[in-house]
Amino acid sequence: MTDELGSRIRDIPDFPKPGILFKDITTLLKDGPLFRRSIDGLLAKIGPRKIDVVVGMESRGFIFGAPVAYALGAGFVPVRKLGKLPADVVSVEYDLEYGSATLEMHRDAFAPGARALVVDDLLATGGTVAGTIELVKQLKGEIVALAFLIELRALKGRDRLSGYEIITEIQF
Repeated sequence: MTDELGSRIRDIPDFPKPGILFKDITTLLKDGPLFRRSIDGLLAKIGPRKIDVVVGMESRGFIFGAPVAYALGAGFVPVRKLGKLPADVVSVEYDLEYGSATLEMHRDAFAPGARALVVDDLLATGGTVAGTIELVKQLKGEIVALAFLIELRALKGRDRLSGYEIITEIQF
């Protein structure tokens, strides 16, 4: 199944800037049965953990995080780019493969001690997820695991996230 999912992800060279090979998941998302299998595959690997909230990063982390939260009966917490959330926030600046940005999460997203599963579509250099982990820590949440549809192994994002369990469905 993983090979079938991986074969439905399109490579877009030089996007969003020269030298970046973008993994376009829209070709997988438009196929309902394969999209369902991608969510079901992540859920199978997540297993029966106690999770209070699923934290998903803008914007493709919402695509995978929300259905995972729904299936687990957990809350969903969106992590957004600077200035997109309406209430009081915690924030962190982080590096990505092609620049830097600021992430924010509502200060009241969850109670201290909440068990959080961080979900995104892709693990590349680990910058976005490292920033998200920092936001969860600011609110005194506990990271249960990190889950990704895709891992780009050559970019070694896993190395930046030592100490956390990493769940991936597809590796390139």
